[in-house]
Amino acid sequence: MKPGRGSFLRRTRADAGGCEPPPRGPSIFRRFILICGLPYLADLLYVGERQVVAWGRACPFYLFCREVSYMAQQVLVIGGVALGPKAACRYKRLQPDSHVTMIDQGTYISYGGCGIPYFVSGDVGSMDALRQTSAHVLRTPEFFEKLRGVEVLTQTRALSINRKQKTVTVENTVNGEKRDLAYDKLVIATGSTPKVPPIPGHDLKNVGTVTCLEAAQAVQADCAARKINHAVIVGGGFIGLEMAVALADQWGIRTTVIELLDHLLPAQLSPNLAAMARHDLEELGVTVLTGEKVLELKGKDGAVCQLVTDKRTLDADHVIFSVGVTPNSQIAADAGLVCHPRGGIVVNNHMQTSDPDIYAGGDCVVVHNILSGEQSYLPLGSLANRQGRVIGTNLAGGDEVFEGVVGSWCVKLNKMSACGTGLTLVQAKRAGFDAVAVSIEQLDKAHFYPEKSMMTLEAVVDKHSRRVLGMQGFCTDGIALKARIDAVAAMLQFARPTLNDLANLEVAYAPPFASALDVVNTVANVADNVLAGRHKVVTPDEFLDLWEHRAENHYVFVDGRPGQAGHSLAEKHPDCWLAIPMEELEARMHEIPRDRPVALICNTGSRAYDMQIKMRRAGIDSVNAEGGMQSMKKRGQDF
Repeated sequence: MKPGRGSFLRRTRADAGGCEPPPRGPSIFRRFILICGLPYLADLLYVGERQVVAWGRACPFYLFCREVSYMAQQVLVIGGVALGPKAACRYKRLQPDSHVTMIDQGTYISYGGCGIPYFVSGDVGSMDALRQTSAHVLRTPEFFEKLRGVEVLTQTRALSINRKQKTVTVENTVNGEKRDLAYDKLVIATGSTPKVPPIPGHDLKNVGTVTCLEAAQAVQADCAARKINHAVIVGGGFIGLEMAVALADQWGIRTTVIELLDHLLPAQLSPNLAAMARHDLEELGVTVLTGEKVLELKGKDGAVCQLVTDKRTLDADHVIFSVGVTPNSQIAADAGLVCHPRGGIVVNNHMQTSDPDIYAGGDCVVVHNILSGEQSYLPLGSLANRQGRVIGTNLAGGDEVFEGVVGSWCVKLNKMSACGTGLTLVQAKRAGFDAVAVSIEQLDKAHFYPEKSMMTLEAVVDKHSRRVLGMQGFCTDGIALKARIDAVAAMLQFARPTLNDLANLEVAYAPPFASALDVVNTVANVADNVLAGRHKVVTPDEFLDLWEHRAENHYVFVDGRPGQAGHSLAEKHPDCWLAIPMEELEARMHEIPRDRPVALICNTGSRAYDMQIKMRRAGIDSVNAEGGMQSMKKRGQDF
């Protein structure tokens, strides 16, 4: 820049409102002037463009200047909880001269909805904590207007979108006043609505959901006032289980969870890990009922008093539905935007709808599943925030993409935490893979380190290609578990990892954090042995089925744990349980019947694998229980 020009440029920018030029640089017309060697004229045009923004639509040159300046956009955002604020603030930072309006039908905006169960439990001390920035500043409408330059209208419901006129009809939820808001670009961040089954009694008092701050505040107030004696939670998903822990642990409320399907977290966990989750909740005193359908809620004096399933009747003075959510995509469908047949707005990888001037993201859209190739629905706050940044960048003329999801999640239960990424075995088979799941138990830290816990990991693998499709786990140390799952999630998102890739995955090592051969590497090695036919395994459920039907199948169960570990069971079941430590196998091989099928078990499955190899050389076929006694212990299983 030539001497003297800088001061003029700074001065003219100050005259234009102190705004910096857009990240994409000068407008096309101003670029042409610069190329022609007329920088001072370009600076004048800069001021002119800024002045046009100030004049707005009343300026006769508005339409022309709108084409040559990104700064002139009017962006309207419908929804102010997760994605909306992220998109609005990102765009405003990149294009500070543009006008951004964000509307929301609620009273509170930009709060951490995923933290609601922890507010109810008392882990989060106040409701305001869910609304604060990391610097403890409340994210109110005034916060966004003064510090972010975003106009916020709360208690304002979007009714319809007129794509031809580029307006949105809105209604004030307090006084019913309606008006039209204009936009150049529109962002739909309408979120989702919790499902409430239309069963008799669903409209009774003390029946509802806890997906908004107002509802959470009411539940906590009732807990504190000791108005809830027996709570029933319908649905065994994330929020349902988190709320069950909150009510039973913090408030000592008698709590029952009812799940329609045959195990908890049916979309996330295998039956084995779900059994572990169930036991973890039952240790807290939570009653878990699976495979039951809620038929009716009965009331007294207008409030719920009983819940009726297809198997029993329960006393209940508070019922919380947690049976999933429905994407709020109707306003988009009514406007003619392409939506998924099961609900949810369809967007491209730029987060644009079928109308290029309308973006959408968060709980109201369907997303591309990188592994299955299908359009899937994944309402997570983490996705909403990432998508919001992509939208904000692209509104400013960027070219950011959101390629899709692999489906990563985590949840804290009672003493245990569960975490996963990618496809479950059921999902993998439904997507057309010839898949198998392999589970192990291994310490999350070096075996000699004093503080350690047993981690369950289950890998889902395609048999033919040996491609890793997913992984889920269960452990007392949720942070340690999440670190492993996150590593695999990164592999799934950006590559097509095989078992060899997973077996050789480089991870940081020190005894307080991991074993020399990490549990992630080990599960890959075990899966390799299973696929190669070197290791014949049965799942814990299959092992227990063999045990329950031992009188008919005549299985003999060989316990390979060291020392006296298996002797009590051998004495209790002398006809079918043999305690033969691995160290004694060679000398006691003759004790194993050759005319009966054999099932092996040890502490984790590792010793039993070595025993299986030796027995195979001796002509004895066997199966090994995945995870061994450690898996059985986590399930609360007794023999």
